[in-house]
Amino acid sequence: MINCNPETGACELPSAASAPAAGAPRQQRPATLHYVGDPMCSWCWGLSAELKQIALHCQKQGIGFSVTMGGLRAGGGDKWDDAFKGFLRQEWRHIAAVTGQPFGYGLLDEPHFDYDTEPACRAVAVAQLLLAKEGEDPPLALSFFTAVQRKFYVQGSDPKAVDFYRSICAETGISFDDFRKQFESDAGKQAAQAHFDRCRAMGVRSFPTLLLERDDERFAIASGYLKAADAIDRITTILTPSR
Repeated sequence: MINCNPETGACELPSAASAPAAGAPRQQRPATLHYVGDPMCSWCWGLSAELKQIALHCQKQGIGFSVTMGGLRAGGGDKWDDAFKGFLRQEWRHIAAVTGQPFGYGLLDEPHFDYDTEPACRAVAVAQLLLAKEGEDPPLALSFFTAVQRKFYVQGSDPKAVDFYRSICAETGISFDDFRKQFESDAGKQAAQAHFDRCRAMGVRSFPTLLLERDDERFAIASGYLKAADAIDRITTILTPSR
């Protein structure tokens, strides 16, 4: 079953390890904030409004911002029974109370549902590729990600169906025909797997996670829910030269 911690505000991969240690060696590059999440991670949806503010801060300050899919439950595996649906209902109500994010509960009345997060992650990975090809800015990829979250958590629609993404493509200026071809191709699945591999390579095992990369160092900003102001304070502290 999906393992979500109400105290830390994070959902963990199976056999989760600890979050990456600060200061892990990395290849030199300008400061970038890495967001690692999953469109079907409930705490990631809880963070959505705060993340928008964090991403805007990065844009204003010239800090790179990247979005990586974690594959929380890629392949599914959770039995859609009363126990699992009860867990989700309780978890979603708790997250709504803590964060103020809206949740719809109609999905929990469905007799069958496969909680496989790979297609939603694949959709975001494909959208990133198509947006990059058109030279669009990274914030549009976050907009796509957020739209997937909203349509799933509020409307209760199924992200495994390709038509789920038709309206989201229209909102973000992506050709749905191009999206469909990539989403249903082996290349689309490989793009999703590349995200999962990158997530594991960064040592991330719980979502949402924020990592700040500067020069050859990586700093843990958060593993779980936090307010935008707290994240921005941590980012500013790290990037402010010490006297």
